Amino acid sequence: MKIGILQTGTSPDELKPIHGDYDDLFKRLLAGKGFSFATWRVLDGELPHSVHDADGWLITGSKFGVYEDHPWIAPLEAFLRAAYAAQVPIVGVCFGHQILAQALGGKVEKFAGGWSVGATEYRMEDGSKQMMMAWHQDQVVVPPPEAHVIGQSDFCANAMLAYGTKALSVQPHPEFSPSFLSDLLEARQAVLPPEIAERAYQRLDVPLSSDRFGEKIADFFKMPR
Repeated sequence: MKIGILQTGTSPDELKPIHGDYDDLFKRLLAGKGFSFATWRVLDGELPHSVHDADGWLITGSKFGVYEDHPWIAPLEAFLRAAYAAQVPIVGVCFGHQILAQALGGKVEKFAGGWSVGATEYRMEDGSKQMMMAWHQDQVVVPPPEAHVIGQSDFCANAMLAYGTKALSVQPHPEFSPSFLSDLLEARQAVLPPEIAERAYQRLDVPLSSDRFGEKIADFFKMPR
């Protein structure tokens, strides 16, 4: 199964030799699960010619806001609506979670409550809990009509959304490892309030559910349609 990665952001240059770029993080998360990958650098204006150029689409995180006036935002939204209508499965993470919601009629804004960064507990609809890395200030404040909330945190009420068999999106980063987050904090801590960065540093050794959520993403892509 071919997964098309729609890359909307990039890791800091100093982290790439160690961790790779954002698409590499997802390739590692989903390694060994029967997928092949191709990347389109949407942030550079590159989009697939057809929604059927891959068997499923994965939208990465980004430092940009979905409500910002970048020339590639509207074409990406149009592409996602077309893929959704064609029932080509979509997974969105962080920015990807937000842009899919916005494209399908939801609302995203810079959250007045500030930042969520580092290991964060998410309560799932089935009663289980997932621990994953967060790094965001923006969030989905009104989900699209077809979306169903399946996970939330104390900070983010609409942290995980399911759209039947069509799409799955999550605000946290299952692709972020503790080592990547540690280096990202070092590279970008100037944008964070000091107390937020410090708390994230202190929680780097908290056990994560990232591998388990990677399985959930793989199962979603592979489910019968």
